[in-house]
Amino acid sequence: MSRVQLALRVSDLEGSIDFYRSLFGVEPAKRRPGYANFAIAEPPLKLVLIEGEPDRSTVLDHLGVEVATTDEVSAATARLSGLGLATLEENDTTCCYALQDKVWVHGPGDEPWEVYTVKADAPEATSARADGGTGPCECGTA
Repeated sequence: MSRVQLALRVSDLEGSIDFYRSLFGVEPAKRRPGYANFAIAEPPLKLVLIEGEPDRSTVLDHLGVEVATTDEVSAATARLSGLGLATLEENDTTCCYALQDKVWVHGPGDEPWEVYTVKADAPEATSARADGGTGPCECGTA
């Protein structure tokens, strides 16, 4: 299973949840303070909504590809590195209320892309990395 992820920073989280619930006909798969995601089967999409600043237009936070296993993340890392792209790996990182393994790359317009797998649910959005670093979850900032 893999699907594209689209993460948006929205000023009206509740209004956005209502809109995307209507658009895709599904309930959010996860809701936390300032955060919601939809796991949409058709089209295969992981839609992430992150609460942004009030009265601001919706903006792209980051893009991604959700894969099923850490092995798939490792294979993507090897493939992307082999193509000469700068990669940044984050293993056993907690972000967006999930324990994840991931690799980041940036597109030509500096748009952040992650290839990631969710290993477990997490109670916090705060980043907690295996190297001991912690901080606020800034998903689009690797």
